[in-house]
Amino acid sequence: MNYSESFRMSLRSLSANKLRSSLTMLGIIIGTGAVIALLSVGEGAQMAISEQIQSIGSNLIMVFAGQVNQGPNAPRIQVEPLTRADAEALANPMDVPHLIAVAPAVERGATVTYQDESVSVNVTGTTPEFEQVRNLPTELGQYFSAGEESGGARVAVLYWGTAENLFGEPELALDETVRINRVAFRVIGILEEQDAQGFGGGDNGVIIPLTTLQRKLFSSGQAKGGGRVDIIYASAIDENSIDAAMNEITWLMRDRHDIQFGEDDFTVASQEQILSIFDQITNVFTIFLGAIAAISLLVGGIGIMNIMLVSVTERTREIGIRKAVGAKRADILFQFLIESMVLSVVGGLIGIAFGWGVAAIVNTLDSFTTHVSAQSVLLAVSFSLVVGLFFGIYPASRAANLHPIEALRYE
Repeated sequence: MNYSESFRMSLRSLSANKLRSSLTMLGIIIGTGAVIALLSVGEGAQMAISEQIQSIGSNLIMVFAGQVNQGPNAPRIQVEPLTRADAEALANPMDVPHLIAVAPAVERGATVTYQDESVSVNVTGTTPEFEQVRNLPTELGQYFSAGEESGGARVAVLYWGTAENLFGEPELALDETVRINRVAFRVIGILEEQDAQGFGGGDNGVIIPLTTLQRKLFSSGQAKGGGRVDIIYASAIDENSIDAAMNEITWLMRDRHDIQFGEDDFTVASQEQILSIFDQITNVFTIFLGAIAAISLLVGGIGIMNIMLVSVTERTREIGIRKAVGAKRADILFQFLIESMVLSVVGGLIGIAFGWGVAAIVNTLDSFTTHVSAQSVLLAVSFSLVVGLFFGIYPASRAANLHPIEALRYE
């Protein structure tokens, strides 16, 4: 069997019908490009979420009321709300030695106004430790002090985006007075600019002292719950201390809530656990996108099989002549398989460029960043090769099995 001659004959046959060959490859081009483009979106989303979760705080641990992993048949547990006293207990190094900072927080939606400008944002009432625990340093000005927090001072730290929306230039916000739900606050700090698509609120929000929020903004809702808080943020000493800190938090909270093992009315979650959950979600999302795109490749493969069957019919006499002069079954089979594979490979290579181009266009929009990995390219190309081989086998076998005498009679 002369492989090089079979390859040249296949190319001549395909080039004789350039338009038909191009239209046949179109399905593979679109399918391969769609696989690469959609997988790049999924991987880009996974990377963006991972970066944002990792940026919300070093060695972050979160405690909130209720159990998020309860099944439908789990026994109902009366949930006791978290309080500021819980946070103060967690901040005691004698009880939880593997924590370096604790910040309770209450988060509420509110309208912030400055002169004629107003924005609806999330207002976080917390303590000065929030800066360290959540890794949110100020670009301008400073955080409120412990004395301002305990005294219920009406001071505010603005996110960069909020300051920009209200003042145009964030620098102009310092020492100005804004109104949060009509209550006046003096701006004492502006946070460093955050990713606008960031995890946990992006670049819009306001941070005020917890005592101020509870007494002067949402006093009616807090009066019933005393020092109730929505969530407690904590930071472990280092990465190796996270598990030990979580165990210490769990046992202390059980003791404070007077509950036993298996009756937890709270959840302790680390940054790593949250990242793992989001990784699982984005992996499923990426696989789902890839599966949708793979359908296009299957359609392209069906197109290849259809055209190859037409080609076999058109070239029946040619097949008969080749067999009459000594061509073997394997020679005919290999020639038509090569034609199918050439259509698939060329279409796959063009599809790679197409998918890469789509990903690049998405990146120019500045709203989302895609990531084209070598694995996605290899997957798309491999799948297109398999499709070309699979859908080329039947037409090639049909051509190879033609009887030479019947083929020569064909008109």
